[in-house]
Amino acid sequence: MITSHWAKPINPLRLLLLFILGITGWSAAVAEDSDSSTPWGRDYFPNTELINQDGQKKRFFDDLIKDKVVAINFIFTSCTDSCPLETARLLQVQKVLGDRVGKDVFLYSISIDPETDTPEVLKKYTEKFRIGPGWQFLTGNKDDITALRKSLGLFIDGIDNGRNKDHNLSLIIGNQSTGRWMKSSPMENPYILADRLSKTLQNWKDPSTNDQDYASAPTLRPPSAGEQIYRTRCSSCHTLGDTENAGMRSIGPDLVGVTRQRDPQWLKRWIKEPDQMLAEKDALAMQLFEQYNNIAMPNLRLGEIEANAVLTYLAEETDRLQPESPMAQDTHEGPHQHAGPKIQQQGG
Repeated sequence: MITSHWAKPINPLRLLLLFILGITGWSAAVAEDSDSSTPWGRDYFPNTELINQDGQKKRFFDDLIKDKVVAINFIFTSCTDSCPLETARLLQVQKVLGDRVGKDVFLYSISIDPETDTPEVLKKYTEKFRIGPGWQFLTGNKDDITALRKSLGLFIDGIDNGRNKDHNLSLIIGNQSTGRWMKSSPMENPYILADRLSKTLQNWKDPSTNDQDYASAPTLRPPSAGEQIYRTRCSSCHTLGDTENAGMRSIGPDLVGVTRQRDPQWLKRWIKEPDQMLAEKDALAMQLFEQYNNIAMPNLRLGEIEANAVLTYLAEETDRLQPESPMAQDTHEGPHQHAGPKIQQQGG
């Protein structure tokens, strides 16, 4: 008589054990596949040890970018050119995003001059710019930071040397879990940057509430050269009669009327070489510096043509927003006729 071994009943507990082991193995395989689903993971990014402005040690991959949507730039606090401008622009982005910063969007500024930029120096820098929560400023070992910049594509051989004012000005934003990364100008419109961080890189997980179509969009005029410079540079710190976005301005004064209130030659030089005027202890320059929390106006390295274009735009916008009456125009006398209000009321 032939008997089959299949006739023996199978223990239900054994079946359950096999099922659990199978599920565990499948979950581990899925997790491993998820961790390696992007080439820009742990094996690519260095897990550099950094220290933030509060003295806390952070690992670049494990603590700062893993499974996060981030914006990263590199600065040094003694910079008088682009770095203050970058910080001011990202501060506007932080204001647009609100309490999402530190929750599902993370901002990081890493010093390229770590010998100078200790955690204490970075802390004072954040206080000077009134940086809100969720944005970390970090320092560490110089060689490690250089390697980190190279891995992010934010280092240019032959130009970057740690303190060169021509260091790479790009900002990199990305979602580590999806492997989507993109470079952006730190001078980009803050609303566009905020949209990319909160929507594009989040795969539009929050549905849009805007039900308008392009047919209702206004026709935009091409900006002048002066307006283009103002919007990409000056608007990081200033407003120009924009009452709706006055809350975005936290560093410098509103500029409506400044061409009427300041001597034109003084104003042009202030636009072109504010660092030199501060070094010379120019009285008005020092008063502005002290009035606005000791934040120096950056040198944008504008030439004569660019400075004149900015002044023309500021004058045109002032005339548009605050047209003068014929009587007021008739009373103008001499090159300083527009003395304007005292500096406490209006800066420049």
